[in-house]
Amino acid sequence: MVSTLPGRLALGGANLGNMFAPMSDEQAHAILDAAWGCGIRHFDTAPHYGLGLSERRLGAFLAGKPREEFVVSTKVGRRLVPDPGGTGLDDANLFHVPADQRRVWDFSAGGVRRGLEESLIRLGLDSVDIVYLHDPDEYDLRAALAEGLPAVVALRDEGVVSAVGLGSKSAEALEAGARSGMLDVLMVAGRFTLLDQSFAPPESLEVLVAGVFNSGVLSTSAPAESAYYDYAPIPHDVLVKAREIAAVCAEFGVELPTAALHFPLLESTVRAVVIGAVTPEHVWQNYGRLYAVVPGELWTSLRDKGLIRWPVR
Repeated sequence: MVSTLPGRLALGGANLGNMFAPMSDEQAHAILDAAWGCGIRHFDTAPHYGLGLSERRLGAFLAGKPREEFVVSTKVGRRLVPDPGGTGLDDANLFHVPADQRRVWDFSAGGVRRGLEESLIRLGLDSVDIVYLHDPDEYDLRAALAEGLPAVVALRDEGVVSAVGLGSKSAEALEAGARSGMLDVLMVAGRFTLLDQSFAPPESLEVLVAGVFNSGVLSTSAPAESAYYDYAPIPHDVLVKAREIAAVCAEFGVELPTAALHFPLLESTVRAVVIGAVTPEHVWQNYGRLYAVVPGELWTSLRDKGLIRWPVR
């Protein structure tokens, strides 16, 4: 079990890798500075995020911070290799960065170790605290776990990292990781939110929940037809449900994004929610929402109307 995760909010690094839209180094620094200023000391990133850009930006920011004051996690399973023939942007993967590298799946022991070493170079760190197997379901779940689980466990056993986990938006992958008995933590992306409770956080592991706004639809109190859900335009039935949830929240005087942020924390094994941001203001808004009062009757009403499954067990 992970016993040193700081706080109830962690900053996710996908946006720092220019996901959906480009941002400048200065804007990325300002976001990270806002997170540090409101007390966030847990930062998550991955090679996948902007072909290493997120790791480089995070590392540049943390270079001036005492190492003992923060926790960093990154991910393995996708290695980055040069792609001299790559043209244009990596927008097929939603990142606005030059496509001068390509991702190569590699969950082998050697690949996991090399992947982490390359991440450390980009981060400018001697170590990270947590390493996750990243999206093994998008490769071959059984093969990825057969190779990848022993590989990350070896890193933990050698003291290279403090804890190991699995991060995915696939309930099947998360359940397989939990069943393995080999992991310390799960990062659940979009599968334990107000709109989707398809994965119930297990009691045997510590859990971080990412994607609590389901790619944006829950980030405002008035879900719009133009909103995204799970990185794609929102289906009509999901939009209808989001608006129904928003209406119940309004009855209790709670903003929809505030409820979305609080909901995963109802489960005792959920240690923190992982938020993204495209402006410093987003960081401060979500920090404030974390301390808003949400009446317990809201969850009961949403449950009784069939809009959420809670308690999950």
